[in-house]
Amino acid sequence: MEEAARGDEAVPKVLSDRYGVDLASAEPVPIGTETINRRVTLADSRRIYIRQYRITADLERAQAAWAMSEFCRTARVPTPRVWRNRDGEILTCVDGTGWVVTDEAPGQVATEPLTAPRAQHIGLLLGRMHLALASYPAPARTRQTQWRAAPLDRVLAETDAVLERAVAQGDPQLGQLRGELEQRRADLHKHTQRLRAGLPEHLVAQAGHADFTRTSLLAQEDLITAVLDFQAETCLPAWELGRAAFDSRTVANSASWPQTALRMIESYRVENPHLPLTDIRASARIALLYMLFSLHGATTDEYGLPAATEADLRRYWAERQVAICRLLDELDDLEAVLAGLGQGR
Repeated sequence: MEEAARGDEAVPKVLSDRYGVDLASAEPVPIGTETINRRVTLADSRRIYIRQYRITADLERAQAAWAMSEFCRTARVPTPRVWRNRDGEILTCVDGTGWVVTDEAPGQVATEPLTAPRAQHIGLLLGRMHLALASYPAPARTRQTQWRAAPLDRVLAETDAVLERAVAQGDPQLGQLRGELEQRRADLHKHTQRLRAGLPEHLVAQAGHADFTRTSLLAQEDLITAVLDFQAETCLPAWELGRAAFDSRTVANSASWPQTALRMIESYRVENPHLPLTDIRASARIALLYMLFSLHGATTDEYGLPAATEADLRRYWAERQVAICRLLDELDDLEAVLAGLGQGR
């Protein structure tokens, strides 16, 4: 809270001294963990968005993320335009804190399952982004892929740690969580080896967004108006595609989720025909393995989140449980359809 209050006091001076504009009003936006966010109206009525990075934030990583965002904007990916300060820099440092000013992006994060038209637009943008980033210098930071090769014992131990944390926090849904974790352990034991055995020996790795999910996209109706929150890591395009196409909210809540996922993948190939078909065909399997190995959202108290955000995280965990079950049931059929994409389908 003190950091936010100091930032509130600093905003007018940062804008005036470093960007040559005057503040009219600022409205806090209660999202984000690394940043303190504000919607701002300037004296000339323009609307902007300010991210104040916390003292603990990695500013070098933030700089890399915004540089990648700007690169993708030149490739016709809708990212918010970053304002450069008077020294021509993307990120402004003031008293050890980092500031980034951007145009205010239209739209909002969609809370409902994907529609087929929105999935198609997401696929086009993701394919366009991956095609552009194929020539981008590979970031030194690499997205971890424990789902691919990490010892099974490691994630099984993590499920025990989650349960211990829930007990210590007095989780009101402890009995339900215990059952869900038992199911996750059973699925990991039963399916991990088989799923990994079906992965291609080689998967393309390149520069990527690395957090291209529903919460990083702003939408108006079925159009994506902004791609946010680049992590700027070296990652697998097949993982990023599978994670987007098999969005757990959609898989858990829409009867047409297989068709929606296929629509996204087909439109992705229109914009990025260079990703090998072996990677495309593996995207569903990768999405399933990634879900199985992720325990994000199982407990929430350690994050210190607002009540609404905590509720959304619990919903995310519950939907992922359903999505895993449905993907396990449908994987063979999905992969059979994906195998036909290279046959003029």
